[in-house]
Formats: sequence, structure tokens, C-alpha cells
Amino acid sequence: MPQQKRAGGRRPGATRTREEILEAAQRSFADSGYDGTTIRGVARTAGVDPALVVQFFGSKDGLFEAALRADPPMRDLVTLAGEGEAADLGMRLARRYLELWEDPHTGPRMLAVIRAATAAPSASAMVTAFMTDAVMLPLARAIDADDAELRAALTGAYLLGVATARYVLRIGPLASLPRQDAASILAPVVQHHLTGRLRDPDVQHHPTG
Repeated sequence: MPQQKRAGGRRPGATRTREEILEAAQRSFADSGYDGTTIRGVARTAGVDPALVVQFFGSKDGLFEAALRADPPMRDLVTLAGEGEAADLGMRLARRYLELWEDPHTGPRMLAVIRAATAAPSASAMVTAFMTDAVMLPLARAIDADDAELRAALTGAYLLGVATARYVLRIGPLASLPRQDAASILAPVVQHHLTGRLRDPDVQHHPTG
């Protein structure tokens, strides 16, 4: 018996419908990028009318922001920062970060975030806001050290740069290093950003401007 076409508008089980749209959006942003994703395409994948996507999320930017913030993979790093000893946090963060990138589910989502940040000003602004309030600030609170926000920002910038070189640009030999070897190399730098001395007390710092 042929399936009946779903009517437009809100359907029963709105919460699950919203989740299905978000899942379809996450796949589309990962596979097709920000520019290649459309509300119509996401709606088709989710099996709903495009008007329903607009009803839930308002626009493509709204859909992207919701997909970005839905169960973000990097939340694991914030959780890790609040556990265990500070002395080996660099290794634990480096190892988990690379695992997330190489996981077939979370890796494409993280790649989509980096690509979206350069695709459009609106997407870039949303990525910046998300990284600040969902990753950097919670990480700073978890570190609980002097210059915590600066330490979190340095850690994030370093790991992002490594990921871009290893997984986006695939620059050798970094791209071909076994994950455990890469984690061992990254860990001391991450540890320094987290717990090491950031300023040389013998150097005088003068305000600029």
C-alpha cells in the first residue's frame, strides 16, 4: 500500500520531528557544507514540509545554530577538564580531541563547524559565539587557575590549528602520524597552556596604545 504524503504544518510528535530535522541538518552541513545546505533539502531528508523547518528554526542560520549546539562533541573536553588530576590533563584532552576527530560520527560534525566558519559571516559569528560560551568559558571554569580564560583560549587555538592541519588540509607528516603518537606530541604543549607559566616575570609588559 503506498504511503500517504505528509501534510505541511506541525505533525504529531513535534519534539521528535524537531530532532529528526536537526539530525538531517547535521548530516547535510557535514556532507554538503554550509553553502550547500538548504532548508528544502533538509526538509526532504527529514520527510517534512519546508514550512515546518521554518516554523521550528526560522531560517537557515537558525537551523545551523541549532544543529551546532545540539549535543556538541567538544562538550566531552569540558567534562574531561573537570575530572582527574591537573598534571595529566594535557594528555587526556589531546587524546580525546583526536578521538573525536577520528570518530565517524563526531568527526564530520567538527569538520563542518570549521568549514562553516569560513563560509559566511553569519555562520562565522555563530561559530565564534558557540565556541566562546559552550567550550571556552566552561573550560576556563573547569581549569580553575590564574588566567583561566586565556589558558582556555590558547588551548583551543592550538588544538584547532592542529586539527586544521591534520584533518582539513592533511599536511604531512602530521596527517599521517598514528593518533597515539600525535597525542603524545600535542600533550606537553596543551599541558603548558593549561598549567604552565604563561608570562616571564623578568620581562616588563607595557600597555599598548
